[in-house]
Amino acid sequence: MRRTRRSVTIQDVAKAAGVSVSTVSRVLNNKDDVAVETYQKVQSMIDVLGYASSLAARGMRSRRTNVIGLIMPDVGSPYCTEVMRGINLAVAKSDYDLIIYTTGDIKKYHTADRNRQFVVLLNGSITDGVIVVTPTATSFPTDAPVVTLEPNNENPDCYGIISTNREGALAAMDYLISLGHKRIGFITGRLDLVSGCRRLDGYKKALANHGIPLDDELIQIGDFTTETALNCGRKLLALSDRPTAIFASSDMSAMGVYRAAQEAGVHIPEELSVVGFDNLPESAFLKPALTTIDQFVAKMAIIATEMVMKLVKGETLECNLQIIPTKLVIRDSCASVQ
Repeated sequence: MRRTRRSVTIQDVAKAAGVSVSTVSRVLNNKDDVAVETYQKVQSMIDVLGYASSLAARGMRSRRTNVIGLIMPDVGSPYCTEVMRGINLAVAKSDYDLIIYTTGDIKKYHTADRNRQFVVLLNGSITDGVIVVTPTATSFPTDAPVVTLEPNNENPDCYGIISTNREGALAAMDYLISLGHKRIGFITGRLDLVSGCRRLDGYKKALANHGIPLDDELIQIGDFTTETALNCGRKLLALSDRPTAIFASSDMSAMGVYRAAQEAGVHIPEELSVVGFDNLPESAFLKPALTTIDQFVAKMAIIATEMVMKLVKGETLECNLQIIPTKLVIRDSCASVQ
C-alpha cells in the first residue's frame, strides 16, 4: 500500500532547529532581529526538510508575498514570450519573484469575467500586485495594484500602458501608399481591444487621407493569431482583384500571410508587399525579413513591472496611462508597385 508523505510544517522546522515557531517565522519573513547563527541554522533545516512556506499564508502574516503576478492568455505565443522577457529583466533587478497564470488558450481568456476571476484568484493573497496582458475587462474587483498591458480602455480604471496604435497603423499605411500601393488588404486584430480598434482606425484614416476609397472586401477580421490570419490571407489572395499589399495587425498575423502567399505561389515582396505590427524578434528572421511597426513590447513590459512595484510600495504614479510611441522598421518585405 502506497503511503502519502506528510507535508513538512513550520513546527517541524522549529523542532529540528531547536528554536521557537516565531523564530522560524521571523526567518521566513526576513526580519533583521534574528542572530546570524540562528538564521543560518533555521535556513539549513528548511533546506534539509524541504519546507516550503505557503505564499498565501506568508501574505496573511506579513501582508506581503514579494511576488508579482503575470496573467496572460498564452505563454507559447511570440508576443507573450516578448512580454515575459521584458518582465523578467525588471524582476531580475528587484527583490520580487514572478508567478505566471495562463489559460493556455486565448479563446478561454478573453472574456471580461474570466479576466476579473484571474485577478481575484491571485491578487492580494498569493501576489502583491498583478500585470494583466491584453485584458477585455476594464475594471477589476481588488484593492491590490493592477497594471494592464494594452488595456481595453483609453481611460482605464486601473493603471495601464499602451502604444500609439493608431499612429503606428498610419505610418505603416503611409509607407505602403508611398510605394504606389492603393489596393491594400488589412487583417484586423481583436476588435474587443482598444489596440485592435485603433489599428483599424489608422488603416481607414490613411486611406481617407490619400483619397483612396474604402473597400470592405479588403478587410478581414482577425485576432492577432497566425492561424486565423492564414485563413484571412487565403481569402484576400483568392479575390479576383487581389491586393498588392497586406497590412497585418500583428507580426504573428503577418506570419499567417506569409504562409498563405506561399500556398498560393505569390512571391513576397515582388508580387505582394507585407507589413506587420509589434517588431517581435522573429520578424527579422522571416524570409524576406518583415517590415513592421515597433511598439517596443519588452520595454512596455519593463515599465508595467516597474509601475506595479512602485504601487506595491505605496508610491503615487503621475498618470493612469503611459503611452509608448511606435516606430516604422523598414526591412525587405515591401516593394514598389510595378
